[in-house]
Amino acid sequence: MRSVTQTAALPRGRHAASREVVAESQRGRMLVAMAEAVAAKGYARVAVADVIERAHVSRRSFYEHFANKEECFLASYDAGVDLLLGAIDRAVAAAGPDLTAGAEAGTRAYLETLAASPAFARTFLIEVLAAGPAALARRAAVHARFAEQLAGIVGDPAVPPYVFRACVGAIHELITARLVTGGAGALPELLEPVLDIQLRLLGR
Repeated sequence: MRSVTQTAALPRGRHAASREVVAESQRGRMLVAMAEAVAAKGYARVAVADVIERAHVSRRSFYEHFANKEECFLASYDAGVDLLLGAIDRAVAAAGPDLTAGAEAGTRAYLETLAASPAFARTFLIEVLAAGPAALARRAAVHARFAEQLAGIVGDPAVPPYVFRACVGAIHELITARLVTGGAGALPELLEPVLDIQLRLLGR
């Protein structure tokens, strides 16, 4: 399972990478560094200095990409969410048209992706709550995206949209509690309970 926090190494040599490639690598390292720093220290205690130290970039490079800590945090959050949703979509597509198989495949991909990226899991589920109004708005939008994704898997227009939002909220609550008590590595153990929540709330 690909980790949310994996980054590609740059080729070595004076002319091995273009300016654009170097900038992309720097940005990727800073997004990873932000998630790791926030997971280790908590959002409120993280400073830009923590990010540039972990990412091995200069302060100037940081401010070429981001206006401040909050902007970097939101970009890190968004990048991780995109990878997480992508992993779910690929798993569901590979499972075929069967609803139960698709739900199981998507749930497994979700849990395993979080388990493979402990820093992002904590950032995604816990620290985002302490990152201010913009982060809370982003979290609400992400929950809406997850609800839409779940609606697409179910494919039943008779199910009201609020049911999918409620399902997403219940799943996040269960997973957050397990993350706090057992760590990210314990999240795949929730496969059956999360599937049970989906099937019960959606009347399947």
